[in-house]
Amino acid sequence: MKRLPGDPPLKARVEAMVRVNHAGEYGARRIYEGQLAVLGRGPAGPALRHMARQEARHLAYFEAELAGRRVRPTALQPLWHVLGFALGAATAAMGERAAMACTVAVEEAIDEHYAGQLEALEGEEPELAAAIGEFRAEELEHRDTALDAGAEQAPAYGLLYRAVNTASKLAIALSTRI
Repeated sequence: MKRLPGDPPLKARVEAMVRVNHAGEYGARRIYEGQLAVLGRGPAGPALRHMARQEARHLAYFEAELAGRRVRPTALQPLWHVLGFALGAATAAMGERAAMACTVAVEEAIDEHYAGQLEALEGEEPELAAAIGEFRAEELEHRDTALDAGAEQAPAYGLLYRAVNTASKLAIALSTRI
């Protein structure tokens, strides 16, 4: 990606990436905790636990990056704590397919977000880029798992998808800056 005069330096861009990625992985963990609270003992439980374990590993990576780079987390984390769990529990209460629709919507927003970060890094920060690339692949795996589980057959799938995907993109934008 071509840099323009006035663009923030690499250090500031990377700090924003680490902050927002930490927030996103934190939110994802909370979504899965909410879904597991409702659906953890049912047929979707094993898939949800697998995805939750991967998200926990992603979160641990970005927690270490926050500390190592001395980057402050988003000030919105208390909000994501509550809203993430609520989103997971609410979609799970609507049924397994609705929970999976939530996963598709979130993971597609994350895929787009991570793809943009990889483009912006342009070979800089190779360890960070490798982690983002690995996590992106796992997020797409989550999306595919959710699609295979019937996400698109959820009641009002299109509406649910748009609402969750838009909210995810808004959370990304806010957590990058705040």
